[in-house]
Amino acid sequence: MVTFGTTVVSSFGFRGDIYFIQAGTQKLPNFAKLKPQGSIYTNILHVPPRDFSEGFPGVTDRFEWFAIDYNGRFWIRDPGKYEFFLMSDDGSKLYIDGKTVINNDGVHASVERAGSATLKIGVHSIRVSYFQGPRFHVSLILDVRRPGEDWRPFNMDRFLPPHEQ
Repeated sequence: MVTFGTTVVSSFGFRGDIYFIQAGTQKLPNFAKLKPQGSIYTNILHVPPRDFSEGFPGVTDRFEWFAIDYNGRFWIRDPGKYEFFLMSDDGSKLYIDGKTVINNDGVHASVERAGSATLKIGVHSIRVSYFQGPRFHVSLILDVRRPGEDWRPFNMDRFLPPHEQ
């Protein structure tokens, strides 16, 4: 699996705005009150647990006390109940169409949470907010299970509008 986090703009994918946060932060910040320090782009959120000294893909010169607010849009071709799995160290939240689907916030080791959303055919918005607090590890994984399928990484390339596939 390709490690994500590039500065190459992708029209179909996540745009992650990077923020620096104060040491001691215990939960996701209010992004509206912060100024982004840069942006990264990816089609997949898959950073298995690793030592914080290895860094976070796409984030340079910062190993702790940062946050990333990922936003994108995806297309649903097969309506139904979609299950989501979000793992992070430290806090994260998943929003679909502006509604919280998974709340995995707070300072903690790699923790997995699950949630679901019933989705109609068409375009949906997705947001994954993440923050890395104090050392020692980082992780962020978003998986999905579509109706009748097994768990797999949520890859924006699998959720393109019909004319883009």
